[in-house]
Amino acid sequence: MQINEITWQAAGQQGEGLESLGEILASALNSFGYYLYGFRQFSSRIKGGHTNYKLRIATKAIGTVNKQCDLLIALDKDTMSNEALAMTEKGVILADGILAQEYEGKARCFAIPFTDIAKQYGSQQQKNIAALGCTAAVIGLSEESLIGILSEKFSSKGASVVNANLAVLKAGIEYIKKEAPSLINSLALPELTEKEKHLFLLGNEAMGFGALSAGAKLMAAYPITPASEVMEYVVKNIKQLGGQMLQVEDEIASCTMAIGASYGGARAFTATSGPGLSLMAEAIGLAAMTETPLVVINSQRGGPSTGLPTKHEQSDVFAAIYNTHGDSAKIVLSPSTIEEAFYDTFEAFNLAEEYQCPVIVLADLQLSLGKQTIPVPVYDKMEIRRGKIVGADSLPPITAPEYFPRYSLATTDGISPRVIPGTPNGICLGTGLEHDESGRPTEAKAMRTKQTEKRLQKMATFLSKYKNALAIDAPYKEADVLLIGMTATRACIEETVDTLRAEGIKANHVQVRLLSPFPAEEIASYLRQAKKIIVIEHNATAQLANLLRMHIEQCPHLENILQYDGDIMYSEQLLKLCKEVL
Repeated sequence: MQINEITWQAAGQQGEGLESLGEILASALNSFGYYLYGFRQFSSRIKGGHTNYKLRIATKAIGTVNKQCDLLIALDKDTMSNEALAMTEKGVILADGILAQEYEGKARCFAIPFTDIAKQYGSQQQKNIAALGCTAAVIGLSEESLIGILSEKFSSKGASVVNANLAVLKAGIEYIKKEAPSLINSLALPELTEKEKHLFLLGNEAMGFGALSAGAKLMAAYPITPASEVMEYVVKNIKQLGGQMLQVEDEIASCTMAIGASYGGARAFTATSGPGLSLMAEAIGLAAMTETPLVVINSQRGGPSTGLPTKHEQSDVFAAIYNTHGDSAKIVLSPSTIEEAFYDTFEAFNLAEEYQCPVIVLADLQLSLGKQTIPVPVYDKMEIRRGKIVGADSLPPITAPEYFPRYSLATTDGISPRVIPGTPNGICLGTGLEHDESGRPTEAKAMRTKQTEKRLQKMATFLSKYKNALAIDAPYKEADVLLIGMTATRACIEETVDTLRAEGIKANHVQVRLLSPFPAEEIASYLRQAKKIIVIEHNATAQLANLLRMHIEQCPHLENILQYDGDIMYSEQLLKLCKEVL
């Protein structure tokens, strides 16, 4: 029977090179045109603690990983007691040495001396490369296909290190050929005749790429898991585009520096996770009050406080929408795929300038640290829009004590003309205080009321024009069930919906891609077309479901599937839970 998809996993102790092993394997498979989704789970420490890297490999597009595994590289006892439990019947376990004796499941388990192979041809630290060679033999990758990737990866360490890794790779392949010949090509995928050009990116890399494509000239940030890779991507690429990445002392500084650069006319942003977003709350309010464009990427993790720094959760929804004090106009986008993460981040800069407000791109750990095959961006469909920036040639002369009416009330959409500081005849004031039309501080009741309404009017204008608030797969006018999710649950829900439909259940799916302002009217019709509604989210307080209840009049009864153990949702698991509700 032809295999069209396999799931490979390597697990062991942190510091054993498992991520490097997965990245090298993925690079080779990506070059052959296969579709990939990689996801790493790890502990919040530098070395030690159990970790695993899972890679799903397919001949068609995929958007998440499976719970089950077909080929497992086991390097510690925890692997045998945890990951080995999810093996398929056709599965193969390659376990380091005596670990194989601990397995009693249905999959075939082979004792492979990864450490001894590495020591014989290189060093103990290269047992991950021995595992790579064994993997290549089982899934049908040639030694030649990996030589270039290994040579490039280790070239900076010198020829001796490159040669040692190549020797260990070859020894791993030869070991399988000699000691377990039945495994050769036993999990090989068919060769792809038509190879589309793809990118293979972390969600964080996609968001950094989107920011640079949008013309961002400054990123100011403080490192924090799981958002740090945005910084790492940007710092490698922004200087050649005439920009700067600044690692600053804390999240307050990063946000206020981005606001200052944006006020000066540059496209600027920051990236953080929940604890940093909390620190940025007052500064985000400053951007809202001064109507200064600001883009903040927030990658959610387990909270509160330090919480689960390296684990998955979706519990910053209310924080992203409501953590700023006062009535603050802001946009919160919720991309649901890594491709959307690129485009939504690009668009966030347009929206921030067009609506002169903070825009938060709300990701989660799976979206940030998942690595997915995506199409090359279609650049001719992307445009940079800077909104109502007024140049000197459009400004009438002014004389003291008059100022430019930066916060003019003469607008129906709530968006006033904006000038870049230094523009002749564009002098105005900008403070965090309530102000009149030229920025002068005021406590006048009428002006306060009008300025507040003007700022909030922008959100009504935005909501009436925005076309990507929902991702909709709802072919049934009278559905048995409607599944609703946000952020990285999308692919898991899609696969679950496909299975339900195959079993005769009329299942619709709506993924919420805009959290603020909330698209209540657009989503309400789908709620009323379903007999049952299930909201799937990774938090304990049903934050997405409560948004639906808050914004939709006479909201139908909602069933909740809530997960907050730090793990991602798998389609096998979600299917079982949905059937329990039905």
